[in-house]
Amino acid sequence: MASTRLYGKVMLPLGEKPIIQFMHDRLLAHCNQIDQIVIATTDLASDDQLCGFLHRAGINYFRGDSENVLKRFYDAANFYCADVVIRLTADCPFIDTSVVSEMVNKFLESDCNYITNRTPATFPDGLDVEIIKFSSLKEALFKATTKYETEHVTPFFYDNKTDFINHQSNTDLSNIRLTLDEYDDYNLIKKIYENLTDKFNFTTDDLVKVFKKFNNLNEGMTKRNLGSDKNPGQKLWGRALEIIPNGNMLLSKNSDQHLPDKWPAYFKSCKGVMIKDLSGNNLIDCHLMGVGTNILGYGHPEVDEAVVNGISQGNMSTLNCPEEVRLAEELIRLDSWADQVRFTRTGGEASAVAIRLGRAASGKDAVAVCGYHGWHDWYLSANFQNTENLTQHLLPGLSTTGIPKALNNTTLSFKYNDFEGLNALVKKYDIGVIQMEVMRNSKPKNNFLEKVRALCNENGIVLIFDECSSGFRETSSGLYKKFNIIPDVVIYGKALGNGYAVNAILGKREVMSQAENSFISSTFWTERIGSTAAFKTLEVMQREKSWEIITSMGKVLQKSWNTLADKHKLAIEVFGIPALSSFVFSSNDHLKYKTYVTQEMLKEGILASNVFYISAAHKKKHFDIYFEKLDDIFYNLSSLQNSGRIDELLDQEVCKSGFGRLN
Repeated sequence: MASTRLYGKVMLPLGEKPIIQFMHDRLLAHCNQIDQIVIATTDLASDDQLCGFLHRAGINYFRGDSENVLKRFYDAANFYCADVVIRLTADCPFIDTSVVSEMVNKFLESDCNYITNRTPATFPDGLDVEIIKFSSLKEALFKATTKYETEHVTPFFYDNKTDFINHQSNTDLSNIRLTLDEYDDYNLIKKIYENLTDKFNFTTDDLVKVFKKFNNLNEGMTKRNLGSDKNPGQKLWGRALEIIPNGNMLLSKNSDQHLPDKWPAYFKSCKGVMIKDLSGNNLIDCHLMGVGTNILGYGHPEVDEAVVNGISQGNMSTLNCPEEVRLAEELIRLDSWADQVRFTRTGGEASAVAIRLGRAASGKDAVAVCGYHGWHDWYLSANFQNTENLTQHLLPGLSTTGIPKALNNTTLSFKYNDFEGLNALVKKYDIGVIQMEVMRNSKPKNNFLEKVRALCNENGIVLIFDECSSGFRETSSGLYKKFNIIPDVVIYGKALGNGYAVNAILGKREVMSQAENSFISSTFWTERIGSTAAFKTLEVMQREKSWEIITSMGKVLQKSWNTLADKHKLAIEVFGIPALSSFVFSSNDHLKYKTYVTQEMLKEGILASNVFYISAAHKKKHFDIYFEKLDDIFYNLSSLQNSGRIDELLDQEVCKSGFGRLN
């Protein structure tokens, strides 16, 4: 049932029956050599529904290991005292019962241990039949050494040159695909079923005749065993791309940004700096750490305990949760210049709220921005003037599709450390709000931040520091404290809740009080989890001085990158605050280099790229493992950097260009 590409596929209807029953009933009616039919399914909760149906329908079933399918088959055969096993897969609804009978007869006449019709394949994909002696199945179970052999049951037999017979069709039909992996497959299968003359007793020839009438439906679907070479995360990602626009809700977690076709994509669990993917692999996160959200590490026990206790008392009600007041008081204690606080769940929301308040307080529409501030209309409208306006802050060529053209000239971008450029914007457009990241990749030069603050004072401009990313990385609250520049509003997010959704907008009363005059309200801004998590996260951070830990480690990281690059004569540029470090290869092939780093690190159980967000859970042992592997990677890159042969090192496609500020 838990197929990553087509959930619940064996229970999809075909005619008046679920596919699993359709197959069962046809085999029972037309294969008289078969003594018993058993559905060998998993012990996962996702298959409870299937087993409930099978029980009601009086169909034999056996529940076993979800990952070691070979063991599941052996255990099922052993339980039902089978001498010989015919293996059919439940995503092949058009199995030809006459072919099954022919192969059973051939098996009984021969003295072989295994017979198949797929090595080489001449029948359509979806009409695969395998017959195995129980004794041989037992031998395979104890001798199979690879995960591929245990997951796919029978590769052991042909990989190890076991004596077997291959049953062939008179005509090579292997380019025809009639198996069920995706919705397109299901649509084709339904269409063929509807056009079969006899819908219960049909042959391969009958299927092929109907298939050829609808061949256009099968374009691009002729690859056999689709997805068998992909990890479960990539299989699920392929399904996600069909039913979720862009595959997910966050660009930074898009597989194409990391390692197309190989990135594990989804996780089962995470703790500390370790992630378990859908394949059960334990991976060290030396990359994004929840895209900067888990500053204390994944699943911090104190934070999680506080959240669980909060949930036990109820997360939402008609009344407000008191935790939001406690959190507001704690944030004002840390930033004593601030008078009031508003909360949201996401950074994009917080940024939009801050802009609304800033415009209301200044009485002006025009906004100047520097840095990344989310996906909302007010921000992306900067690209109306020039589609490359936000390239330096975000991504090149972002479309303004769906954004009202009336917002043109309401948001203008300026470059960090370019005070003259900012000053010119202020004079030309009567800017009312400046929203910027305090620092990202470059340090402020020539008193840049002081000049920005003075410019705001002189022109009645509201100054907003967006510290969604930088907050709590180098000080007990905002990065702005390092430069002794007080904004009118500051935004915190990401690290604030250590993985739980909560963002805060802090500011001076004259700005924040505008929320009383402008409608800013949302139901889920009032839930309890975010405030509870944030309050406990702040407590742990203050006690452990986590900002000192991650900054110190980040400095070691940046120095080590440069040392390794010098050792191997690779040109790289390292930038960012220590806790949000990144580097880029000084090469036209920098994306290929980056892809290779990710590819080779993943082979060693490490999630890595050219970006490394440090958490307090990272230890020296993690750095040692990371740099030992990176040393080898840099050596290989160095040997090819002048030859133009970098493609020889890549196992798959090159990653896509990601956030400009991270690459």
